[in-house]
Amino acid sequence: MDVVIITLVTFSAAVLTFFSGFGLGTILTPTMMIFFPVEIAIAFTGIIHFSNNIFKLFIVSKKIDKEILIKFGGPAILASFIGSYLLFNIGGDKVLYSVYILGELRSVTFIKFLVSVLLIIFSLIDLMPFFKNLNFHKKTIPLGGFLSGFFGGLTGNQGALRSAFLIKMNLDKKVFISTTVFISTMVDFTRIGVYSSNLLAIDFSQYFTLGIFSILSAVLGSIIGNMLLKKITIEIIRTTVAFLIICLATFLLIGII
Repeated sequence: MDVVIITLVTFSAAVLTFFSGFGLGTILTPTMMIFFPVEIAIAFTGIIHFSNNIFKLFIVSKKIDKEILIKFGGPAILASFIGSYLLFNIGGDKVLYSVYILGELRSVTFIKFLVSVLLIIFSLIDLMPFFKNLNFHKKTIPLGGFLSGFFGGLTGNQGALRSAFLIKMNLDKKVFISTTVFISTMVDFTRIGVYSSNLLAIDFSQYFTLGIFSILSAVLGSIIGNMLLKKITIEIIRTTVAFLIICLATFLLIGII
């Protein structure tokens, strides 16, 4: 059942993320937390996210904006290393509070609280008219890259902030997708390296089947997303993803996930 649920979620998120520039890691991370400890959930999501990005690099047009790549991608890679390191050194397993739901005591750890709050913030950025109408100057690109990479390494969710900044640059749709995929791949490569050095003692062989099905479903979702690229607007997908993320984040905050 675990394999079926995560495979379906991965497939759906992969279709959505192809348009919006975010969604796969943001949706998959809290879903993984239902079945695995936080650190493993974030690391495993990173591996799936990275594998999916590698595949997407082969099917999207290679129209990468070099200026955005350097000014945004450079700080993002550096910050992802910092965020990844902090993930394993901030005492994220400490329980912040507990709540009773349907007669059952549910505990919320620091890292779950942090992830859920960030998910809600990132989602509101895409739903509130103020942020939709907000235009970022090119001078803010390095700051956006740093924030995106940092939270990507710390929580596994880099795409929402990245898209929030880059969508305002009025890039061509294919340039936007190609550039964000390339930056995301570099950030994933960096944070997975840090994750792996902290998870060497864990036996991942028990997760092999789950990993294979998740990666294949993500690839299939990206293929379908590419086929639908000309038929669906980014705005519709971004709004749908944002509402789904708020629901997942709420479940995290009250301890259901």
